[in-house]
Amino acid sequence: QVQLVESGGGLVQPGGSLRLSCAASGNLFSLYVAGWFRQAPGKQRELVATITSGGSTNYADSVKGRFTISRDNAKNTVDLQMNGLKPEDTAVYYCKAYRSVYNYWGQGTQVTVSS
Repeated sequence: QVQLVESGGGLVQPGGSLRLSCAASGNLFSLYVAGWFRQAPGKQRELVATITSGGSTNYADSVKGRFTISRDNAKNTVDLQMNGLKPEDTAVYYCKAYRSVYNYWGQGTQVTVSS
């Protein structure tokens, strides 16, 4: 069992930055793929970025060059550094950990980009 708790969301102006953090419980977290997903009002949840246990990363085209995902397996955390934020990045951001048939989600944190 893995429990995930996100933090770091908030209101930011266009062009600004935020750093989201996801803290995981469980001593096998390092074996999971970890990722950030987001869901805007009226839209489906979509992938933002993922990172494997070995550190390989994958990004949605819409955030490449602006967002950076990282993880610290010793601390059981996965972070998302978001720079150059745009109004279209407004969404609830969710942390996910998955491996084989196991899937765990956090409760989400709101990110609002607005002037």
